[in-house]
Amino acid sequence: MAGEKEIRTKIASVKNTRKITKAMEMVAASKMRRAQERMRAARPYASEIVRVIQHVAHASLEYRHEWLNEREKCKAVGFIVVSTDRGLCGGLNINMLKAAAAEMKKWSDQGVEVKVAAFGNKGASFFKRHGGLMAQTSGLGDSPGMEDLLGTIKVMLDAYDDGQIDRLFLVENHFVNTMTQRAEVRTLIPVVPETDERLKHRWDYIYEPDAKEILGELLRRYVEMQVWRAVTENVACEMVARMIAMKSASDNANQFIDELQLLYNKLRQAAITQEISEIVGGAAAV
Repeated sequence: MAGEKEIRTKIASVKNTRKITKAMEMVAASKMRRAQERMRAARPYASEIVRVIQHVAHASLEYRHEWLNEREKCKAVGFIVVSTDRGLCGGLNINMLKAAAAEMKKWSDQGVEVKVAAFGNKGASFFKRHGGLMAQTSGLGDSPGMEDLLGTIKVMLDAYDDGQIDRLFLVENHFVNTMTQRAEVRTLIPVVPETDERLKHRWDYIYEPDAKEILGELLRRYVEMQVWRAVTENVACEMVARMIAMKSASDNANQFIDELQLLYNKLRQAAITQEISEIVGGAAAV
């Protein structure tokens, strides 16, 4: 059994750890509010561009963009994976990477090659070990800008245009609420029409100056916006998950300190009792 000095050292060590986890919890809570504000600001534009793209997908177009058509033979697929740069955020990255790995395995089992672009150190490190990493971006911080993402996105879009991949997916953490962050896999290209009754009637558009130019720019902007929204939501998910993880760590530290303090008190009481017994025994002998 540990001695009194060793237990005191453990108690002091756990208290120092509790200070760190409590501070990290408070920092994450502060950053969480700002991250949620940025996420909510991004969602309306992202939702509107999805609505426009869905109308285009259902339209009778004079020019049918390649990204709207599903390729008959699929030889390779691409995944854009959005993760965090740092850990200590519970199972956020693990759940997302599990979802990504499960989807990739389905394609690999069919003999389809898998290629990956990763945002965040955690995702990049994972796919460096497992292979298939084509591009990566890390160090985006708490308020990522669109310009920080364009290089990696362009790698995957160029790969699709060049025929190196035949489908492009987005793997992200979707912010549901403070207690729930859900890993999701979305299809970016080809654009899949939704089965929405409001979109089933045909749409005809007049394009100025040119349908090819406008659709190309619109669809590229759609992909870029979906990735930026996913990265923005991921920051909010990260802060919430870290706050909850650090609160749990602080609570566990409190419980561990109580247990160590109880053990210390028992040992101290036993030592005092033994000292009294020795004194009484010595006095009786005299």
